[in-house]
Amino acid sequence: MFRMLSILAPIAASIFLSGSLPAQTQSSAVDKQRDQLFRSAVSSYESGHYAEAAGPLEMLAKEVPDSFEVHELLGLVYAAESQDAKANEHLAKAVKLKPDSVAARSNLAASYARLGKFDLAAEQFGKAQELDPANYDTNHNLGEIYIHGGELAKALPYLEKAQRINPQAYDNGYDLSLAYLVTGKLAEARMSVQTLLKVKDTGELHNLLGQIEEKDGQFVAAENQFESAARMEPSESNLFDWASELLLHRTLDPAVKVFEQATARYPDSSRMMVGLGMAYYARGNYDDAVKAFLKGADLNPSDARCYKFLARAYDSSPNQAADVIERFKRFADLQPHNGQAIYYYAMSLWKGKRAQDPDLDLKQIESLLRKAIAETPTLPEAHLQLGNLNADQGKFAEAIPEYQRALELDADLADAHYRLGQAFVRSGQKDRAQGEFDVYQKLRAQHLADLDKQRAEIRQFVYSERTSEKDPARP
Repeated sequence: MFRMLSILAPIAASIFLSGSLPAQTQSSAVDKQRDQLFRSAVSSYESGHYAEAAGPLEMLAKEVPDSFEVHELLGLVYAAESQDAKANEHLAKAVKLKPDSVAARSNLAASYARLGKFDLAAEQFGKAQELDPANYDTNHNLGEIYIHGGELAKALPYLEKAQRINPQAYDNGYDLSLAYLVTGKLAEARMSVQTLLKVKDTGELHNLLGQIEEKDGQFVAAENQFESAARMEPSESNLFDWASELLLHRTLDPAVKVFEQATARYPDSSRMMVGLGMAYYARGNYDDAVKAFLKGADLNPSDARCYKFLARAYDSSPNQAADVIERFKRFADLQPHNGQAIYYYAMSLWKGKRAQDPDLDLKQIESLLRKAIAETPTLPEAHLQLGNLNADQGKFAEAIPEYQRALELDADLADAHYRLGQAFVRSGQKDRAQGEFDVYQKLRAQHLADLDKQRAEIRQFVYSERTSEKDPARP
């Protein structure tokens, strides 16, 4: 993570409170007035009255345009007011006036970072480090900006040097440990965290150690660390990591318990609700899983992942059809060009009694499936179900090409082979049918792969949630 130090106020104090405008100008009354004005601006800045400081400094910048101190302080004032473009202008001017100032280079770099100009920030932090290579701040900041740019290999030596300079520095130690983790240096990461825990025992360090143990395949140790983090600091993130670690390794009853407690504490967390649904589903509580996924969909209606899990749970528990159909319709309305969303809506309508349901509108379902294919032609399931719809109505000549297209897109779709074989039988092509049945039997023998696929989808959801929140390049 990118944790830039707040170096602006200390710089202002060390530069301005101990000095004034050039001594040779103070003999005149005008220069004395300017010096008093400048000191007043410093006082306003130090007391947090930034607007009161800006006016006099703007006046001085016009009257004394080559004053490093004026431009530096004015840049700091604007930075404090989040007027980043104005701040950058004056901080850049200060660097031109005094290019050997470590503080000026660092402040300009911080300004570039706030503007999103990270290449320019790295350049200025690099020059500050060259000017003072034994300084903790110059090494830490340069390492941090490299992390933000995803250049972890470049970041490591500077973070390591900063840590040697100040072994008690928590922020640098945390980021160094995280950089070790991301670059696969697990032994170094583990040692770094364990050393830092002696400095400050925090939940986020236990969480980080949990990530290290997880990546190293030490799942029991990982779960223990995630639990420690959640008990020390029961944040949404820590509870999610603990519960999802239990879920990943099929410790289902404790996973359900932790997710239930976490959703009670954080009822507006969509990922926590989806996690609870996955835990219920893995344990075979399909009705409860559907209820949890419905809540998750309501909390984040545009999250496609929730609907994937909801569709699967609905296959096993169609008791809440009306609520499920309503959510899938909303998803399709929110994303009218998303073939997957339209497909989910079509299939939600087609559950239950199917053809025995007097309210079932097969033409509507066919229209939705064709629309899903039009929007996303590479959706094998939509072709499979359109083939099933035709076959159920005795239209085998129309069903066969849909099955064949589904298999072109996914040759491992077992149901498509079976239904295609049935369609060949009904259309008098028994030899071709037998070939499809043979493939179907081979694929069914690999049925356990379906469970592996579901576990992989759970892992993908969990890891994507962890990564998005713990990205070492996050600001």
